[in-house]
Amino acid sequence: MTYELIPTLIPTLRPLLAAEASAEALDSGADARDLEQAVWLRLLERLKSDGPPADPALWLRGAVQSEARRSRRTSRQEVAYAAEPADDADRGPEQRALTADRHRTLHAAVRRLPGRCPRLMAALLSPKDLTYREIAGELGMSQGSLGPERSRCLGCLRRMLAAEVAAPEPRGKER
Repeated sequence: MTYELIPTLIPTLRPLLAAEASAEALDSGADARDLEQAVWLRLLERLKSDGPPADPALWLRGAVQSEARRSRRTSRQEVAYAAEPADDADRGPEQRALTADRHRTLHAAVRRLPGRCPRLMAALLSPKDLTYREIAGELGMSQGSLGPERSRCLGCLRRMLAAEVAAPEPRGKER
């Protein structure tokens, strides 16, 4: 394993990566920090499988360009729904009342979450159907950090709601 190279490789490549990612981000519309994060991950994967690149600077430039191309392809494929995927128009008053109650409970729990979670979850629940790029820009965080942060927030929300909402009784058993 060539992880012992990391303490010397990272400080050496960091300024070059920052410059390359910034340049590619301007051209591709990607977030420079997302590009940097993706390239660091690719470098760690490469170190594990193939060892260090023969020319780290050349490899890094190619990796940044490759990640920028991937980001452009992904962003072209992201489109917002024209209409809500699930239409509530045919529901009766009872179902609408239950749905509204669930939404109130959910939004109240979201407001009680710790740290950045309330803002992140509110953005994810927004009727505007924001993309990850828009949410990242609104919250001032890296697009690549949204997924892990979202997972942590959802885990916290799940635990919070599980404590508040009684679990249904097992079926088929009499008390």
